[in-house]
Amino acid sequence: MGEYFNGESLAALLTLTSLELVLGIDNVIFIAILCGRLPEKDRDRARTMGLLLAVVSRIMLVLAIGWVMGLTKVLFRMGGSAITGKSLILIFGGLFLVFKATKEIHHKMADARSEHSAAPKVSTLSAVLVQILMIDVVFSLDSVITAVGMTGGLAHPIPIMVTAIILSVIGMLIFSKAIVVFIERNPTVKILALSFLMLIGVLLVAEGFDHHVPKGYVYFAMSFSFIVEMLQLWTLKPPTKPPAHSGQY
Repeated sequence: MGEYFNGESLAALLTLTSLELVLGIDNVIFIAILCGRLPEKDRDRARTMGLLLAVVSRIMLVLAIGWVMGLTKVLFRMGGSAITGKSLILIFGGLFLVFKATKEIHHKMADARSEHSAAPKVSTLSAVLVQILMIDVVFSLDSVITAVGMTGGLAHPIPIMVTAIILSVIGMLIFSKAIVVFIERNPTVKILALSFLMLIGVLLVAEGFDHHVPKGYVYFAMSFSFIVEMLQLWTLKPPTKPPAHSGQY
């Protein structure tokens, strides 16, 4: 067990766990949006099962690491870009994210214009879980390949990657309910979250065509937008009335 508790392994575990948490933000937001289409009694179960599916999909990809790395082999070229198996998954996953975010924004706009229209609920819990699983695979593929590159110098990288995945999903489970409730209670934040998913979808399509955009720029832009939105919500919050004094001066 000594090889798993040296400084290099612990540093890799901490770095990977942090990376998985950051990359998991996209996943949590997508799950929050889909859970909002379900009856309230099913939302907690969908959220928990969706994150458990993320654990299973990522661990399976880690254990099938040879197949995952084989996805980086060039299949054909399109417009000067080398298309691999990973590229196809990223392109179709990104297009699905753009489609889903656009559809949800359309529903929100339609609801805002009509007092009688109601956003349609997803008919079954299984339909939500299938969509979550599809996106889990897309996000997991990117994070696993990144994790392999970060742990390439370790003697036993797989146990460290699996541990980092489990720790990160535990963290997501702790904070995901608060994120889901907050997004549902604030329609403007929900639009911002949908815009974030649309931007991530475009980013995935660009990466599929071998155009790499540093994700730090995207996360910085969205963080800045989120801070501005929080200031806006705080500004519009009704002021608290001072307590009435019983006596007169």
